[in-house]
Amino acid sequence: MPIYEYRASNIAQSCSHCESGFEVLAKISDAELSACPVCASPVVRVISKVSVVGGNAHLLKENHFASRGFTQYKKVGGGVYEKTAGDGPRYISDDGK
Repeated sequence: MPIYEYRASNIAQSCSHCESGFEVLAKISDAELSACPVCASPVVRVISKVSVVGGNAHLLKENHFASRGFTQYKKVGGGVYEKTAGDGPRYISDDGK
């Protein structure tokens, strides 16, 4: 469920709760609030940035590669790559050495 932000539409008629803004956890299908739940003064929904959380960060960890039989290398410079996970040579280079 998304978190919606609301703020008083008229500061002169607001309370401390809605003057600085407040958040509401609600379903997308729920109606938009029109009044502060504390003082009943008019409020407006504020457009804010979205926070997206990815659940696949574990797929990039070295032990994930190694446990599935892959070898992972990272570039250390000058065309040389160092092994970070899995089986295989410790270093490889683009000149074939």
